[in-house]
Amino acid sequence: MKVSFSRKGFDSKNGGQPNAILPDGTLLPFPIPDGTGIDCYDSLVLEEHSYYDIISELRPRTKLKKEDLCHLDPDLRKDVKLRKDGWKPAFGQAAQSLSELNNRDFGVSDLFLFFGWFRETEYVNGKIRYKQNTPDIHLIYGYMQVGAILKAHDDIPEWLMEHPHAQRLKEGSVSDVIFLPTEHLDFMTDAPGASMLKFSPELILTASGMTRSKWKLPDFFKEIKIGHSPKQPENKEYFQSATIGQEMIWECTEEAIEWIKKICQLR
Repeated sequence: MKVSFSRKGFDSKNGGQPNAILPDGTLLPFPIPDGTGIDCYDSLVLEEHSYYDIISELRPRTKLKKEDLCHLDPDLRKDVKLRKDGWKPAFGQAAQSLSELNNRDFGVSDLFLFFGWFRETEYVNGKIRYKQNTPDIHLIYGYMQVGAILKAHDDIPEWLMEHPHAQRLKEGSVSDVIFLPTEHLDFMTDAPGASMLKFSPELILTASGMTRSKWKLPDFFKEIKIGHSPKQPENKEYFQSATIGQEMIWECTEEAIEWIKKICQLR
């Protein structure tokens, strides 16, 4: 099995603020702005709050507007909007990032571990804000094991037509695909094939006291080559992750599977 650390959600260029670790442990990645998207920030909701409400309370000077369109992908949380019958999680990829996956023969039964830039939040006087004196971190917020891959001219089910990559596929784009999950994880059959996760320190990639791209990984990663990795520090105190690029692919080992199982239990 191949695994990809797949970078998603707001970053310094797209959105310009951390994704949210909510006070109850809910992990809320914000979809990046996309003028060709279908959903707007005001139409996506978490319980009774729109994504725009949450984003703008966290960053009152955001340049985003409630009607701005966004790219809801990976789409892992069912209740953020009304869904058609048959909905299931989906993840689209395109262009250079898709080429990277194809070049590594990433496909059915392989696993995405979605991560992004997050920060803890708190409620103050009834409004949410980033928690003071807490670090910006990279953490894993969801996963998907690939069960099927839809490509150009494949039949797109009706429930999937609102996905941001679906129309491109319908029009014959060979630069896009949509990944759909297995029903259950092959290596952990009591877990769904794709899911959001709930905050736990075990999901944090960033090494304590360091900038977010410097990761503290289990020791077995010393024997694993992670795609796009820059030259590593000689002292080996941390793993320097790639600062750009979406897909960082590596070959899974038996030790890594046990680590992944612990992650996927944090639903």
